[in-house]
Amino acid sequence: MNLSASMVKELREKSGAGMMDCKKALIETECNIDDAIDWLRKQGLAAVAKKSSRVAAEGLIGITIKDTKGGMIEINSETDFVARNDLFQNFVKTCSDLVLTSKSDIDSLKNLPFLNSDRTVDQELKNNIATIGENMNIRRIEYLEVSQGVLVSYVHNKVTEDLGKLGVIVAIESKANKDKLFEVGKQIAMHIAATSPKSLNIDDLDTKLIEREKEVLIDQAISSGKPKDIAEKMVQGRMKKFFQDVVLNEQVSVIDGETKIKDLIKNLSNELGTQVLLKDFKILKLGEGIEVAENDFAAEVAATAGIK
Repeated sequence: MNLSASMVKELREKSGAGMMDCKKALIETECNIDDAIDWLRKQGLAAVAKKSSRVAAEGLIGITIKDTKGGMIEINSETDFVARNDLFQNFVKTCSDLVLTSKSDIDSLKNLPFLNSDRTVDQELKNNIATIGENMNIRRIEYLEVSQGVLVSYVHNKVTEDLGKLGVIVAIESKANKDKLFEVGKQIAMHIAATSPKSLNIDDLDTKLIEREKEVLIDQAISSGKPKDIAEKMVQGRMKKFFQDVVLNEQVSVIDGETKIKDLIKNLSNELGTQVLLKDFKILKLGEGIEVAENDFAAEVAATAGIK
């Protein structure tokens, strides 16, 4: 029997597995649908596919820093209970280590060999889904490195070393004493965790975000009765306040409440007698941007019990 698109479609509908997995299953079983379903089940792919439709917004952020390279990863699970599972934590930590090799390429990460295993990272993920019984997802990765200087991390809501609900990495380039760089870097990392800046500098800020803010402020001024030319001049001052809210170097440090981050770095350069450059930062908040349906628990119980 020749493989056809209708067979692949039928198998997808019956198993919930992905198209390429269904195609492979049919090839392996000489296009026998029932045998193909069994093949998928043996591979754990049918169960994984059914779980993949469930929202995974819990999980962990993992961070690894080694010398001048740093990696950070967000791996989601359906429940916080799984995030406290040793198997899941080991998976997140190992994957964060591998980000130092894959850098910012998730596809590259998924194809890397998983430590102490004959599986790739993606295969290990599928195996964990089948073993633990929850949907999981490698959602985001970040990578930073410096030519000289330090990378400093901060993990908020830590569940164990370098694993938590929010992660920050700060890159500081300098040939200065590393202990002092670490000290200031830790303060900046904690500041970032508290303020969630959108960019390092004004020039790095998304132009669409800037234009949207300008439009809102101009409309507000016009709505209050100001002529358009006056409204546009007013917005210039208000945009300065906007930049102070969302741009890291323009923000006032939450540590001392008075020094801008860019001045903190400038003062450090003067103190150490050599240039200190705040090169970049990365921040990941667990589940950020994932829509989670608000369920009525009482209604769920009633539905389960058949109560109208």
